[in-house]
Amino acid sequence: MGDRTGFLTWQRKTPVERDALDRQADFDEFAEHQPQAELRKQGSRCMDCGVPFCMSGCPVHNRMPEFNELVADDRWREALDRLHATNNFPEFTGRVCPAPCEGSCVLGINARPVSIKSLESAIVDRGFAEGWIVPRPPERRTGRRVAVVGSGPAGLACADQLNRAGHTVTVFERADRIGGLLRYGIPPMKLGKDVVQRRVDLMAAEGVSFRTNVSVGTQYPVARLLAEHDAVVLCCGATRPRELDIEGRGLGGIHLAMSFLQASQKSLEDSDHADGQYIDARDRDVVVIGGGDTGTDCVATALRHGCRSVRQFEILPRPPETRAGDNPWPEYPRVYLLDYGQKEAAARFGADPRQYTVMTQAFHGDEDGRVKALQTVQTDGAFAALPDTEATVEADLVLLALGFLGPEHPLADALGVARDDHSNLKADFGDFATSVEGVFAAGDARRGQSLVVWAIREGRGAAREVDRYLMGESRLP
Repeated sequence: MGDRTGFLTWQRKTPVERDALDRQADFDEFAEHQPQAELRKQGSRCMDCGVPFCMSGCPVHNRMPEFNELVADDRWREALDRLHATNNFPEFTGRVCPAPCEGSCVLGINARPVSIKSLESAIVDRGFAEGWIVPRPPERRTGRRVAVVGSGPAGLACADQLNRAGHTVTVFERADRIGGLLRYGIPPMKLGKDVVQRRVDLMAAEGVSFRTNVSVGTQYPVARLLAEHDAVVLCCGATRPRELDIEGRGLGGIHLAMSFLQASQKSLEDSDHADGQYIDARDRDVVVIGGGDTGTDCVATALRHGCRSVRQFEILPRPPETRAGDNPWPEYPRVYLLDYGQKEAAARFGADPRQYTVMTQAFHGDEDGRVKALQTVQTDGAFAALPDTEATVEADLVLLALGFLGPEHPLADALGVARDDHSNLKADFGDFATSVEGVFAAGDARRGQSLVVWAIREGRGAAREVDRYLMGESRLP
């Protein structure tokens, strides 16, 4: 290693964040890379421990000790090769992954863990900047054709791997741009759309075909899909939202979180919001119902629109400051943190916008049929209302960030694909084959709402099994 005792010498540092108030004036990424000299120090904090729990904590099993050591030794190109050996898109995970690897870092038992996530994104971004990442089309083609339905992280990872195996791959996307969740789900403050397009352009140069504005099952019949391809992989995500079926839900001004985020991002890319084709939070009193990444993204986007106020209601209790007894290392730490959106709200309004153990019971409207207030109650942390805790909260824009219930059904129904008890596409992990011959499933559509890094792992695994199905064996990792 560059410094075998670096963990004793250097303190953990993470990417520099732009000022929490200043960055609300734009939609640019809020995090910036540290200088390379500092990144080498951070890499040297890796203990080279005997059992790298970080690797087991990572769904794609990234080789963290190896690329940490290579960065510490200033061997960046080799670090890039190690990174790409297990992860097709480290520029995505290095920005948006919650880093379960850091939660499993051995150093984190009694100190602050290695800043693995920031090293990951710095390595791949330098790879692009230095021209080390260039198109590498396969040397030969197999003559087999594969359709990948959905261009989110699972679909892109699957397509990338299948293309490397020499198959002719077409990715179908119903939206007008490629990327799925990466394009229209995750705001550009966390993941710049130039970063997404950079990788899509590389894949296109390597031979992957992309077809946008195509809704498979309606515009593109499933009979044609099956006839024109030797295998099909469904990576269409878990886009069916969980609703809040309470009094007043039909009032104007109450929107699903993803409708808010997607419209904002599409309008931003189309016209820098000049077309007005989005749900504008300007001068609104906003309430976001639900926590998690989607809730945070709603908070941050509303702030950039210029909202008058923003609150975020979570039905669960506030997490502890440190690991609880039932959350030991190396599990992912369930502790209180201020994410980027909450930091920004605190900088603007003076406090974390989250309020815990709050349950919304009803919405109240004005004479024009628009929401004007929420009726809430405090809970005991286990969804039971506490007496005499009712409150009325004024709001004229409510965003529901309550998670998702699995994939939409029309395409699966048209194909005759079986679903499991949770309404996900039924396909065993490791096999990824559905009930229909030659049709596979991966990502959120198969496992339910999950992390980008899990989607990448699923896409890679499905690609390997499709390759085996087509060729009788597979050398894909």
